[in-house]
Amino acid sequence: MTTVRAEPVEAIRWQWLPFDALSRDQLYELLRLRSEVFVVEQNCVFQDMDGLDGQAMHLLGTRVVNGVPQLVAYVRCFPPGIAFDEASIGRVVTRQSARGGGLGHVLMAEAIRTLQQQWGAQPIRIGAQAHLKDFYQRHGFADVDKPYVEDGIDHIEMLRAPS
Repeated sequence: MTTVRAEPVEAIRWQWLPFDALSRDQLYELLRLRSEVFVVEQNCVFQDMDGLDGQAMHLLGTRVVNGVPQLVAYVRCFPPGIAFDEASIGRVVTRQSARGGGLGHVLMAEAIRTLQQQWGAQPIRIGAQAHLKDFYQRHGFADVDKPYVEDGIDHIEMLRAPS
């Protein structure tokens, strides 16, 4: 496993919140970001609001842009038994304008660290877009299943052993 830098170049404020603790504005911004990337940017019509957000912990990464806090990174995490038998990370997203400086790697490192702090060291399973396999391998995930198509996009299941 390659060591991934865990500090952002620019200051990111991380918040780890259950659904009920999200403010109206936070919920709006995270749904807006997910829609911008997963629906519009990826040109994929799918039901993003799948009924699972209420059971997830939400990791929000904000930074100040032109004096205004802006959501630039987000994931949702589940304990074992909800999305998969194992704990899981999903809806991994960074704002398009914030890409290119390693923020995605910082986000994944923070998600893994925070998930394990919340629920202990354990396996973590993800359903990854296949073209991001190398990205997730850098964080200790290994391909464990046959490729599958979800919402018209090639995916693979990947598993990270406890650390």
